[in-house]
Amino acid sequence: MKVKTILVSQPEPKIENSPYFDLQEKQKVKVDFRPFIHVEGVSSKDVRQQKVDLSQYTAIILTSRNSVDHFFRVADEMRFKVPDSLKYFCQSEAVAYYLQKYVVYRKRKIYVGKRTFEDLIPLIKKYKDEAFLLPTTDKVKPVIPEILNDLGVRWKQATFYKTVISDLSDLSNVTYDILVFFSPSGIDSLFHNFPDFQQNETRIAVFGNTTVKAVEEKGLRVDISAPTPETPSMSMALQKYIDAINKGK
Repeated sequence: MKVKTILVSQPEPKIENSPYFDLQEKQKVKVDFRPFIHVEGVSSKDVRQQKVDLSQYTAIILTSRNSVDHFFRVADEMRFKVPDSLKYFCQSEAVAYYLQKYVVYRKRKIYVGKRTFEDLIPLIKKYKDEAFLLPTTDKVKPVIPEILNDLGVRWKQATFYKTVISDLSDLSNVTYDILVFFSPSGIDSLFHNFPDFQQNETRIAVFGNTTVKAVEEKGLRVDISAPTPETPSMSMALQKYIDAINKGK
């Protein structure tokens, strides 16, 4: 079956040159965007109940833009003046760049990984005497606490925001040729909203091994997966698949 429609379980990109828009134009397919999950902030009172005193930490580990937003939101709610001396360990350049929304970049001590949490290991090792705070969602990849424990540093994880399932009831009578998922939470949302979901002819595209596992555990079929050496991004994986299917190869 040829591909005509795609639903990406994320917000629509805000940049004009998104590869998804290129895909839509080149392949003449309809690409819709809809977050299957969304983030809600935890109150400063709830953060305090986790025995978090922001003044006790000399370094912050930021794994996403959400962690940046909610750290500064909680600090503001607590009326805590973030000191200029605070060190920021950002998982990627995108997170570090986003940090400029809140701090004057050149005046702060900012350390940046390449892409994964593992990339931060040498940087954290270099500053192992710091007291690290990890503001996160309620669903954290197990590898993150494992790494920090193995490094033997002083650190604390605290939930600053939560991942919440979105209401997708308006999609109950809508079908797509391809559904695109980026996390196990997206799969949870699919079955929360549509407990009787049957895959049938729908193709499922997934990003990352944990998402593949979540799809297979639900008895579904993975038709497209990324990243691979040949297709490091989801848009590239979709492009390759549609090229083959729509041209009848």
